[in-house]
Amino acid sequence: MRIWRNMALALAGLFLPILVTAQILESDADYAVIMDHETGEILWSKNGDELMVPASMTKMMTAYFVFDLIDQGEITLDTEMVVSEDAWRRGGFPSGTSTMGLSPRERPTVRELLQGMIIMSGNDACMVLAEGIAGSEAAFSRQMTERAHELGLSTVNFVNATGLEGDGHVVSSVDLAKLAKRIIDDYPQYYEWYSAPSYTWGQYTQANRNPLLGTMDGADGLKTGHLDVSGYGLTASAVRDGKRRIIVINGLPSKQARAREAERLMRMAFSAFETRTIEAGEARLAELDVWMGERRTVGVRLAQSQDVTAHKRAFAKGTSEIVYDRLIEAPIAAGDEIATLVVTIEGKDPIQLPLVATEDVGRLGFIGKAVDGLSRMLEGGA
Repeated sequence: MRIWRNMALALAGLFLPILVTAQILESDADYAVIMDHETGEILWSKNGDELMVPASMTKMMTAYFVFDLIDQGEITLDTEMVVSEDAWRRGGFPSGTSTMGLSPRERPTVRELLQGMIIMSGNDACMVLAEGIAGSEAAFSRQMTERAHELGLSTVNFVNATGLEGDGHVVSSVDLAKLAKRIIDDYPQYYEWYSAPSYTWGQYTQANRNPLLGTMDGADGLKTGHLDVSGYGLTASAVRDGKRRIIVINGLPSKQARAREAERLMRMAFSAFETRTIEAGEARLAELDVWMGERRTVGVRLAQSQDVTAHKRAFAKGTSEIVYDRLIEAPIAAGDEIATLVVTIEGKDPIQLPLVATEDVGRLGFIGKAVDGLSRMLEGGA
């Protein structure tokens, strides 16, 4: 059984009086996430763990899987792959979808296909890569879904390499943010392609669709997405003053709405969040009851400092509680972990910090146990 005790929120100045509104942060997007890149911490989300249709943001996983194969030496950037009639028909100009402009029997290299996929959002480029690597798009999709699960992206279920509508083709916005971080961290040598303003194949040039590129300082990737069933979405990243943030939005009604919301959320990602520290030290945070101890109580303190990043206004609404077993039984040694400080801040999962005893508490002898038991019985009866 657990006992909860409310605590004052003056932990090393963590919580300070700030004007609070009803909602800390809102978004017109159906799904939205803000991530701190360095720590991978989700700073804020709206339906972030729910499954959604990612549309062409799928191509981030397609690219990552190909990067993996290059890294493992299975293919190279100069490996040529043949454009099939099927890839041309379903992903080229005849499809009426996003295309690199490939023609049947052309032999583009992996480098060209990756750039055509990342910059031009070419569905044909995805299909050619999938067929050239796994023999079919279906087989490739199964393999890259398995790889996503190995990366810890448990919500990924991709049935194609393009993001075109498919039954059960889903992922969460949190997992897309995690995938963006993996691309940036694991394959920086290819990441610059995500910020290229355009790409040309033959006579066909397509501009990068990312609305933040060229309009927001520090924006350098990643991928847009759109289907009728999904609305307009974007996974984006930017760097400002040495800090990188990643945002994911999806379910917006138009390109214009996507551009406005992406700029607003990315600006908020840098300006509206801050990091404060819950400082460890020798200060006692509370006295907790001890069972069968030479002392009736024992002090507790924080075992380690903890940085907390959250919306500036959320700190003013934060709460903290001490959680511990009903019976903290002696003997206890100074430094033993005997309780947990749980800090709750809007928009974040509860933060759990270990609390340790500030001093030794010896166990009572036989007579002492009897006296203590009788004393507690009388206290309970009163």
